[in-house]
Order: sequence, then structure tokens, then C-alpha cells
Amino acid sequence: MLQKDKILISNNLNIIDNNLTFGGACVSNLAEKYGTPLYVMDENSIRNRCKEYVLALKEVLGENAMVLYASKACSFKKMYEIISEEGMGADVVSIGEIYTCLKAGFPLKNAFFHSNNKTDYDIEFAIDNGIGYFVADNEEELYAIEKIASKKGVKQNVLLRLTPGIDPHTFDAVSTGQVDSKFGSPIETGKAEEVTKIALSLNNVNLCGFHCHVGSQVFDTSVYNETIDIMLNYVKMLKIKYNFDTKVLDLGGGFGVRYDYTDPELKIYENVKKLATYVKNSCKKLEIALPFICLEPGRSIVADSGITVYTVGTIKKIDGYKNYVSVDGGMTDNPRFALYNAKYTVVPTNLSKNLDMTCSVVGRCCESGDIIQENVNLPSDIKRGDLIAVLTTGAYNYSMASNYNRICRPPVIMLKNGEPYVAVKRETLDDIIKNDI
Repeated sequence: MLQKDKILISNNLNIIDNNLTFGGACVSNLAEKYGTPLYVMDENSIRNRCKEYVLALKEVLGENAMVLYASKACSFKKMYEIISEEGMGADVVSIGEIYTCLKAGFPLKNAFFHSNNKTDYDIEFAIDNGIGYFVADNEEELYAIEKIASKKGVKQNVLLRLTPGIDPHTFDAVSTGQVDSKFGSPIETGKAEEVTKIALSLNNVNLCGFHCHVGSQVFDTSVYNETIDIMLNYVKMLKIKYNFDTKVLDLGGGFGVRYDYTDPELKIYENVKKLATYVKNSCKKLEIALPFICLEPGRSIVADSGITVYTVGTIKKIDGYKNYVSVDGGMTDNPRFALYNAKYTVVPTNLSKNLDMTCSVVGRCCESGDIIQENVNLPSDIKRGDLIAVLTTGAYNYSMASNYNRICRPPVIMLKNGEPYVAVKRETLDDIIKNDI
């Protein structure tokens, strides 16, 4: 029998007359209108998440804080319009994201440029377009920023990315705060202090503060308190030893979201208020000035604000072994299972029948690893032309999509108060070959 609590894992999902609805719209009707595969995103949900973050920080820290949307989770022009209207900044990791910001009219003074290997062209492009801050990963990057900023007569604002040495107890692929991470300079080994001294010695680098990020899909919020303790003690050490005042402290993002009913539900507003309060009180205890605090949520803003809809094609039942249900998308629009066995809730859009068959939902790519999810319960009489939906796909699906096998990317349909509009057009065959010579 259908267990609604296993399906309705976010408050923008519902079942009306046995039909799945999302963001106030019937999912089957959207598929009929726009075709499949289809990304659907709920603008109301995105804005509500943004408001939770902004309000929680403001209530504790006033104007001494900013929420930065982590663009890599889902980046297209409409996203930057939304976050700008909601009073947020942006975390960008490439000049492609910067260019999208520019075309959306987003003020780059509120953008923080990350990545562990910015090219000289990246650095020049960002400076020329008025990037607010570089988040420098290492000393080589500092020297490159210094050289290019000097040539342009600019003193560039910079944060240093540090690794606090925290294990967030999450997937290895999305853990970033350990001492041996590819990102940042570890505090524990003394490398962070060495890079800080280099930054302070440069004429065209204005060291404003520090950034850290312990990982993604974090449910144990005590991880953030440990991180704050390490970072603020480092800030205090710099004040005592170098008389350096840290003006900005960016604590990254990483709050977890529900991919299925077994995941806990984190209350964003309550947890952000607790985090901000802990920072404020810790600064008082350490007798240091409270820096301007930044947070960088991405997944927790967009993940459950999105679903993906597919049309069923081939059904293969191998008696005594397993069952396969193939769909008209796959790892080209959602590579996360192929990358790290990511879990998802997968359901038919019509829920009038028992979910009495266990199967693997797989994609159309010529690749054995093209799997969306294993051990999915679907009706045993599911057939070609039926629709299924994969829930909580707003983060790292559209942004990681590819043209593998020369398959066109799906469109992004936004819902506002239940009414759909096209935010990103469906790719065409001509789009696939447009750069071919």
C-alpha cells in the first residue's frame, strides 16, 4: 500500500486524486505541456528558503552578515535574479557563473569568487568585471592576483580559504574540511599562517578575512560549532601575533536535505539562528571583534525546490534476478548516482496503484552505470509511456548535466504560485552541434 509519509518528503509535494502535485501544479499536466525529461522548480520554495536564511542571520547579527547563494548547486539567470531580490550575495566558482551573474544584472560587488585553480584569464576577467572578493585557495593564487591587480592598478579584496581539520561525517566526495582536502590551507599544519603572512605582505591584495567549508549534506549541527571554535581561535591568534583584524569570516554552507523519508528534516531558520548566536557569543568569550559573517547555502535552498519528470520506455523483467525500468533521461541530467550512489525518492506521477514491484530505474545512455536509483518500488504493471518523478533534484542535477551520448539537456520549468513558466529552454539538436566546425 502507498505510504504517503515516504513520498511527501517536502511541504511542496502533495497527492490529489491520486496524482502527484508539486508547487501547486499537477506533475502529469506539466509533462504533457512541456514534454520529458523535465526539470521542474518551485520559485516560491526557493524564495522561502532564502528568506529563512536572511531573516535568521539578521535577527542575531543585524547588518553584520550576508547570505551567499552557492551557485554551483544550480546556476542560471533566473536564480541570480531571485537571490538578488531576496537580498543575498553569490558564491561563484567559475567565470561562466560570473558571466551568468552579469547577464542577470546581479551586482558583482556581492559575489565571492571561489575555486582551487583560477587561471590568469579567470582572475583578469573577474577583476575587470568588479568582483567583490576572491576566495584564494593557496599562495600561487595570491601571487597571481597580486601580479594582475598590480598591472591594473587595483587593490583587490581577498579572503583566504582555510581547512579547519573537521570531519563532517558525510560522503567522502562532498567532505572538504579535512586537513588533507584539495581545498584551502590547513590550520593544523601551520600552512594557513604561512599563507596569511604572504597575503599580508602583498601590496595589491587587501586581506579581509577567511573562508572555510567543512562539507555538504551535514545533519550534525555540532560540526559547525567545532568549526567556529577553530576559526575564531585562529582569528584571535592573528590579532595577538600580527595585530591583524579579521573583518570577514565566511563559514561556508552544507546543511543537509531530505532525499528520502529516512533523512531527518533540518529547520533552517532555527539552526541558522543557533549558529549565528554561537558565533556572537564565542567572539565575546574570546574578547575579539565580531567579523562580518557570511554563510553559503546552496543545496538547502534549491534541492527540495526541484523535481525531475521522466517518461518510461523499456521494462525488462529478468525472472529470478531483477527488474529494470528505463526512462528517457539518465546520467546526462542526473549523474549523482553514478558519481557517488546518491539516494533519491522515485515515484509514479499517478499513485492509484500499489507499488508492488522492486526495480532499478535506469537511463537511456550507453553505459552500465547509467542508473538513477536502485531498489525502487513501482507498480508491477508499469508500462511504456507512464510517467515517473524523481524528487529533491533541484541541486546538482541541472548544474551537472551533460551532453554525453549527444543527448539534449532538459528545460527548467519554474512554478510561481503554481503557474509554470520557462526559465531555461530545452536544448535542441542544433544546440548540440552549434560549436562543431
